[in-house]
Amino acid sequence: MVMSTVQSNGGMKSRILAAMSYLGILCFVPLFSNKDDEYVYFHAKQGLIIWVWGVLAVFALHLPGLGKWFFSVSAMAVVMFSLIGFVSVMLNRAWKLPFIYGVSTKI
Repeated sequence: MVMSTVQSNGGMKSRILAAMSYLGILCFVPLFSNKDDEYVYFHAKQGLIIWVWGVLAVFALHLPGLGKWFFSVSAMAVVMFSLIGFVSVMLNRAWKLPFIYGVSTKI
């Protein structure tokens, strides 16, 4: 994980919205409501990628063969990345999550 140069504006509202980014579908709240805060938007985009990955993992359950395996690995990764992102918000940091950050920059 590499730390980003994105800094928080410092307010509690920014930290709460950034933390919401890693709580599943709640990533849409900071994504649409706070585009002007670079810190919140950074976390919201990463949270969106993690949420989409989780949704795709659920749909993979219907695939014969590797579906259950893909779901298991993905569910574990989604939980891990969400926890790491949440911790970075609690520490008032902006960690670039591996793989997740690269995809989120294309949004």
